[in-house]
Amino acid sequence: MKNYLIPALMLGAVALPASAAEVQIQATGPVVELSVNETVKAKPDLATISAGVSTEAPTAVAAMRQNASEMDAVIKRIKALGIADRDIQTTGINLSPRYDYDQPTQRQVFRGYSASNRVSVILRKVPDTGKVLDALVEAGATDIGGPQFSIDNDTAAKAQARKAAMQNAQAQAMEYAKWAGYTGVRLLEVSESIMSNQPMPMMEQSIVVTGSRMKTPVEPGMVGTGVNVTVKYEMTR
Repeated sequence: MKNYLIPALMLGAVALPASAAEVQIQATGPVVELSVNETVKAKPDLATISAGVSTEAPTAVAAMRQNASEMDAVIKRIKALGIADRDIQTTGINLSPRYDYDQPTQRQVFRGYSASNRVSVILRKVPDTGKVLDALVEAGATDIGGPQFSIDNDTAAKAQARKAAMQNAQAQAMEYAKWAGYTGVRLLEVSESIMSNQPMPMMEQSIVVTGSRMKTPVEPGMVGTGVNVTVKYEMTR
């Protein structure tokens, strides 16, 4: 948890936004403004990975046809693992010419075409992540990305973070009030910004398949979700 304290001592009116008009809340005492960041850690229940196939051929048509055939095998394997269509999304298809630099002639030499296709896959059984990655490589995937872990429904975790943020904000406001010679505080304004899940960033990597039967180890750990609450309190006697 990180708390950012922004004390602001001021006299006058503090405005709160309303649906139809602005409501003025009169503050006769000093006002303290606090920004509190609360994060709650939770076990992830989603893992997002990506799988791609890259092919090379002398012509563009041949490169795309070969790529389509190999990617079709990868997608079929994904679906055979019980992953729903809604959790599979194509994220990129690319076709580009290939050139090599010829040192003796000091010019680019055309070598053919390179085609690639990549899909993003949401896994709802996090413990199966390593097994799925291995299966995709066996099916022909040449590029693997992820995993990126997240929480499907973080409503409860955010509510817990919200409660903790408000409790901490009030306690801190009381400390400022006491230091300033006041005995209490009165809540004037609350605003919130949502913090999304905080997983490890997805990393792309190339995998080389060897004769080893060792499974790919995957540790999901914990991911964070939370809120940032900004509050204003009037110091009271």
